[in-house]
Amino acid sequence: MRHVRSSLLRTGVQVLALLLTVVLASDALAQGLILQGVGTVNRAMAGVGTAAPVDAAGAVFRNPATLSAFDRSEITVGAELLLQTETLSSTFPAAGSGSTTGEPGATLIPAVGWVNRNPDSPVTFGLGMYGVAGFKSNYPSSLTNPVLTPQPTGLGRVYAELQVFEIAPAVSLQLTDEISVGVSPILALGTLDASPLFLASPDDANGDTSYTYRQGLGGRSHYGGGVQIGVYYDPHANWAFGASLKSPTWFEDFRFYTQDEVGAPRLDKLAVDLPMIASVGCAYKGIDRVLWALDARYVDYKNTDGFRAAGYDATGAATGLGWDNILSVSTAVQVAATDRLTLRAGYSYQENPISEKNTFFNIASPLILQHIVSVGASIVVSQHASLNIAYLHAFEAENTGPWVLPGYGAIPGSSATSQISADAISAGFTVRY
Repeated sequence: MRHVRSSLLRTGVQVLALLLTVVLASDALAQGLILQGVGTVNRAMAGVGTAAPVDAAGAVFRNPATLSAFDRSEITVGAELLLQTETLSSTFPAAGSGSTTGEPGATLIPAVGWVNRNPDSPVTFGLGMYGVAGFKSNYPSSLTNPVLTPQPTGLGRVYAELQVFEIAPAVSLQLTDEISVGVSPILALGTLDASPLFLASPDDANGDTSYTYRQGLGGRSHYGGGVQIGVYYDPHANWAFGASLKSPTWFEDFRFYTQDEVGAPRLDKLAVDLPMIASVGCAYKGIDRVLWALDARYVDYKNTDGFRAAGYDATGAATGLGWDNILSVSTAVQVAATDRLTLRAGYSYQENPISEKNTFFNIASPLILQHIVSVGASIVVSQHASLNIAYLHAFEAENTGPWVLPGYGAIPGSSATSQISADAISAGFTVRY
């Protein structure tokens, strides 16, 4: 029994590690790993923006070609406070069952967007700086929840935090009165803390026959990059259309300075990227003072390092998290209720990227939320400035699957269940000039 559970540690942990690194402390309100939107206004609009350039941050993030649609320059600044609720339950034969509530705490997510628009020029410049992806997980060790019992029979305390921040300059070129194209090179920064560090094989350096996992804490920021291109078509009638393609964000290997059981230095590495995202959208402006918009997105997790097919190699290391490619649909409406007050509401649905059979591989990254609602408002406070607010709620989601151990496969009578929900509030301001 001890051998089986130790074996589980060895694998579940490495799976967990992959999962730990692929995520950011920023969002359960996301398309799997990726944030649903950025900035207060775009978040209130459920992340819609491929054909509806409502604010600078959302326009740069969703489709740089839409920068040409702005009639003047704009700076928008926002900050979001995210609070998620997470519970992990497990059962293992002869070890009983247990449930533990995590304490990930609140996460602050900044967003800044800028558009420099010259009406006499076909070229518009922009800049976005914002958190775009991630996850945070924080479970204490437990004597009653089998998967969280101390090493080597369980994983012990599980702490994982990954943050991904993007700096995205953008430029849009208006080809005709109706068509514009845009491009945005992307510099990404990712930081990761993970304990225990399941991405590396456990060691028995002290020779006590009990294998343990190292801690991956206090690492530096790691660099990544990518590019986004887009097209925007606005015939200046009732409808507008847009499309964008965001390449994978390719990161350097995440590196961890660790030490084994007797204090000898180790260097562990993990290859993790962010996936390619293809978006299409439309917007309807045929009703006075009302804007309705719809976005659809395809996220390619299966071909992304860190998310490929779940399983174990000959050493017992996890080969990937086993995420499926997903479709996401978001819709939102904006109403100019008065000359000073604008109201917004949105809804987003996404497919669950984690199948039940791969629940165990993702107990540190249960990014399974599917239904998110949002509301928000902007209030004009001066000739050039407005205040923005938003609230989002992600309804509780749950995944259950068996423990999957190297050399054993799915263990009969075992289970791991992740439950997660989230709420967020955001506030900021916009200045137009």
